[in-house]
Amino acid sequence: MTIQSLPTLNAILNFLAFCCLVAGFISIKKGNRETHKKFMISAFVISSIFLVSYLTYRFTAGHKVFPELGIIKTIYLWILIPHVILAALMVPMILRTFYLAYTQQWEKHKKMARITFPIWSYVSVTGVVIYFFLEKYYFV
Repeated sequence: MTIQSLPTLNAILNFLAFCCLVAGFISIKKGNRETHKKFMISAFVISSIFLVSYLTYRFTAGHKVFPELGIIKTIYLWILIPHVILAALMVPMILRTFYLAYTQQWEKHKKMARITFPIWSYVSVTGVVIYFFLEKYYFV
């Protein structure tokens, strides 16, 4: 594994986290708390590994500038800007949501999860989209 392979790993981790989030959501809707718990812990662990990998890449590989491609760059920025803002906001939200579950404050957990889930999902999916913009589509 090299520094150059970390963006691909990060995209895979984002995708896996999203899969766990969706599976956890489906599990809780079916009333299966234990399965929900396992998927959500898996999403948390995968996202934590992603964060370490992402920060390692950012601090060692530097910054990529998206090329001037008119509307394509505008679309990229419309995806990137909320992604970055929500990624920063979601960490304390995830920690709070997990704390509420850990302390069995189910009603508060449920309310917080209704906000956390779509943000975490959005950040995970857009992380993969951003990867394709930067790594696979415009920098081949």
